[in-house]
Amino acid sequence: MSKLFENNQLGPLQIKNRLVVAPMCQYSAADGCASDWHLQHLSNLACSGAGTVMIEATAVERIGRISHACLGLYSDMAELALKKVITFVKSIRPDVKIGIQLAHAGRKASTQIPWHGGGPLTVQQDAWPTVSSSAVAFDNGWHLPSALSVEQIRSITQHFAHAARRAASAGVDIIEIHATHGYLLHQFMSPLVNRRKDEYGGSFDNRVRFALEVVDSIKNVMPPDMALGMRITGSDWHPEGWQIEDACQFARLIKDRGVHYACVSSGGIIPHVHIPVKPGYQVEFASKVRKASGIITRAVGMIRDPQQAEDILQRGDADLIALARAFLYNPRWGWHAAVALGDQPDGPPQYERGLPPLWKP
Repeated sequence: MSKLFENNQLGPLQIKNRLVVAPMCQYSAADGCASDWHLQHLSNLACSGAGTVMIEATAVERIGRISHACLGLYSDMAELALKKVITFVKSIRPDVKIGIQLAHAGRKASTQIPWHGGGPLTVQQDAWPTVSSSAVAFDNGWHLPSALSVEQIRSITQHFAHAARRAASAGVDIIEIHATHGYLLHQFMSPLVNRRKDEYGGSFDNRVRFALEVVDSIKNVMPPDMALGMRITGSDWHPEGWQIEDACQFARLIKDRGVHYACVSSGGIIPHVHIPVKPGYQVEFASKVRKASGIITRAVGMIRDPQQAEDILQRGDADLIALARAFLYNPRWGWHAAVALGDQPDGPPQYERGLPPLWKP
């Protein structure tokens, strides 16, 4: 059997393989509530052959959404809508683990959905005030965020905890804290944005304080049978920004606090930086974090070929592999990967006629 399709342990969870559907914003919710689009999207991906399916970035409060159409988990209605989706997905694929990425967009909130331009909302489009570590806009023409007070920081920390409770109630198996791609926690962690002079700014320890407090708040409310992860930044791709050495140090801190894995991504904190995107361009970050911290590590970013994924695991660069766009292009990527690596594809019994060795050309 390949390493990609072997069973593995993630905290208290036994997972059937190391393949993960990465969280992907769908911009298809109504006031945070999952829609029929999410029902078909996630149930389709649950049949992909991946052992874990991550639900998209989900805002912990209304103003933490990227757009009006982003998923949220800040109301009873949003919790009920999500529970409906998860219940259905688990009814057809009970062996697939469902995770959710809890997030707050900070200064990158109040934007148009991508296919409407993706820029900041206007007053006519019902824009809302944004917040950040410091009063620094993301780019020219973007909303100027207000710097959060210490009291507001503590309030958002509790929003993360409340959302975690709702996620558990909705049937989620894994909670992932979103601390990269330029969203709120990353806005505190990166020296490119954080210009505070209080206990949440300046030194490395101060800049990661908010993120660690969010970890603690969620750990305090999570049931023991759930896993906790964090998506972290490997690099800001800027000489004055967050570096891989920071990521390694931060990974050690979250591992000591009981976080079960780190998904290592990069970029997004400021515009107009050169990112050398190519197949596997972030794997080196995952590898360094894994070796420096010992935390279970997930590689993500332009991983498209089954052998490429297998080689990453065999080299010890990561423990888990996440794909996003590859699953959008081919929702049965996991089936084809299993065949390519000499394993048996895994699908629901209704689809067995299409799985080798039963399928005949």
